[in-house]
Amino acid sequence: MADLARIIEVVEPEVNALGFDLVRVKIMGAEAGDGEKALQIMAEDPATGQLVLDECAAISRRVSDRIDALEEAGVILIDEAYRLEVSSPGIDRPLTRPKDFAAWSGHEAKLTLSEAVDGNRKALKGDLAGIEGDTVLFDDAKSGRLAIPLAHIHSARLVLTDKLIAATRPIDMTGVEDVLEEQED
Repeated sequence: MADLARIIEVVEPEVNALGFDLVRVKIMGAEAGDGEKALQIMAEDPATGQLVLDECAAISRRVSDRIDALEEAGVILIDEAYRLEVSSPGIDRPLTRPKDFAAWSGHEAKLTLSEAVDGNRKALKGDLAGIEGDTVLFDDAKSGRLAIPLAHIHSARLVLTDKLIAATRPIDMTGVEDVLEEQED
């Protein structure tokens, strides 16, 4: 099994060297044992919160080159065959870093916890209310204000709402006029 912390240790400097922030690294397809394994790298331009295709390609090339160099030196990060996927976090982005919980305070989110709260509930939906130290403040739709240790949050994702769409920077449309559309006969 791949050491995710070690992979992040290798990937993050490569992403940062290109001027981007690492949002998440995830290995997918490994749990079920069927299908192709994927190494997913999610990153963003700190100025826009997004990536365009050329930026994804640049990250992919740089990370691939680094992993290839390590493999040539005998360091294997992932034992099995896998595909590399690089993407932007999107509007309904995952919340993975403390700064995400602060930046998106006031927006609706879904949380999945590793430890139950409020009568054995591990799935919550409500509004982010910020972060204090290592504690996320969350206005749960059923329970009201909760203080949840960051370490107890298994996963978190913004919910696509009109408010979120209005708060999100427009997608960079640079070069869109160069896209050729094929007309059907």
